[in-house]
Amino acid sequence: MTEKFPPISIIGPGAFDEGTAQTPGSKRLAAVAPQLGIETGMWGGIFEVQPGARTGIHHHGEQQTIACVLSGFCEVRWGLRGEYAANAKAGDFIHVPAFLPHMEINPSDSQPFRWVVVRSTPVPIVVNLPDDTWP
Repeated sequence: MTEKFPPISIIGPGAFDEGTAQTPGSKRLAAVAPQLGIETGMWGGIFEVQPGARTGIHHHGEQQTIACVLSGFCEVRWGLRGEYAANAKAGDFIHVPAFLPHMEINPSDSQPFRWVVVRSTPVPIVVNLPDDTWP
């Protein structure tokens, strides 16, 4: 008797999908998502911010986010007024709780930073907040 198992999916960079929710100042590429034909309860992809850029202030609704910094260095700000900040570098993991307003800043003048991102639901939620949310 042979059991049937779902397939393992291997998704190369050429198949990543740019058609996912975005925040100004960054680029998200879906790698593991329903729109790529993968049945999953989560979302996975790449997040990149170019040198000297910063994202807009945003949150991810009910989603929790886990990220691993692949390359580069970034500052992450968060809170009701952006009053908290921490730095992350290649090899670090980041956890962003649901509904937490935050932004990512790339202080480098030459290197982008790239993260692998995993979200707790299959479709990314991105709620971009007005620029004047923080002083």
